[in-house]
Amino acid sequence: MEKRRKPDDANASKLAKALKELGSKIGNLLGRSGERATEVPGLMLYRCTAPTVPSPCTYEPSLLLIAQGKKRVDLGRTNYVFGQSRFLLTSLELPVVSQVITASEGAPYLAFFLTLDISTVRDILNTEEVHVPETSSGARGMGIGETTVELVKACSRLLDLLDAPLDIPFFGKLIQREIIYRLLQGTQGQRLRAMTTLGDQSHRTAKAVAWIRANYQKPLRVEQLATVAGMSRSVLHHHFRALTAMSPLQFQKQLRLRAARQHMLTNDLDAASAAFEVGYESASQFNREYRRFFGQPPIRDIKALREGITAA
Repeated sequence: MEKRRKPDDANASKLAKALKELGSKIGNLLGRSGERATEVPGLMLYRCTAPTVPSPCTYEPSLLLIAQGKKRVDLGRTNYVFGQSRFLLTSLELPVVSQVITASEGAPYLAFFLTLDISTVRDILNTEEVHVPETSSGARGMGIGETTVELVKACSRLLDLLDAPLDIPFFGKLIQREIIYRLLQGTQGQRLRAMTTLGDQSHRTAKAVAWIRANYQKPLRVEQLATVAGMSRSVLHHHFRALTAMSPLQFQKQLRLRAARQHMLTNDLDAASAAFEVGYESASQFNREYRRFFGQPPIRDIKALREGITAA
């Protein structure tokens, strides 16, 4: 007599099948390319055939779902390692260090990255039919959730639209709404909802994060930042660290260093000019902090980037 499979085994089998289908579509759409900005607004596809070195970048509010392979993302001193069975949800714009840790020629890293429209999240939450489960997802602006068959299939249908570009403006919005709905119904739903709820501590702290992003060149005064967030200094500091895994000053420092790197790379500025451009008053302090963060001095780092080598 054939042994009856447990419900968990059946779900795992369905998920594996759905992920394989999604990975096949990503692979076919990319071919030998490493990445593609698709015709669907906010949708990027990635392919990598070998592990990568750690790379500083910025994650917007987004869903990162991996069809094949594994990735590590560091936010401050917190690290997130995830693959097919777990996705990464980011609920506000955050500076991170990203690294593909499992990939090969035979089994390349294949990823689906979708930027989330927070106004759409808010609109869906205002719908009477949507009820977000009461789960404890923590205060951090980034978290890992369990991948479901329903979520993977919705992502797969979004990829199908790339074969019917005339359908993207209409069906693209509908399918993205379904993806957001699936996220809200999962264990990370509270994390998304907190970013859109006026008066919620996470929402108030996100206002402080946005202010720093827009004014990172200016001297940071915590009293002014607390006023922006509508919190006391101590409460803001506590919630800011809980949300971003960094203090406001550490967050500003990372933004300045990344911006300076970009200025040197694209505007051909020297290190001292880039440092003053982003708000540093001391070139020597900038050089020390740059080397500590990017792993090597500015001149050597920019030379490596121009030669196509990302510094560890």
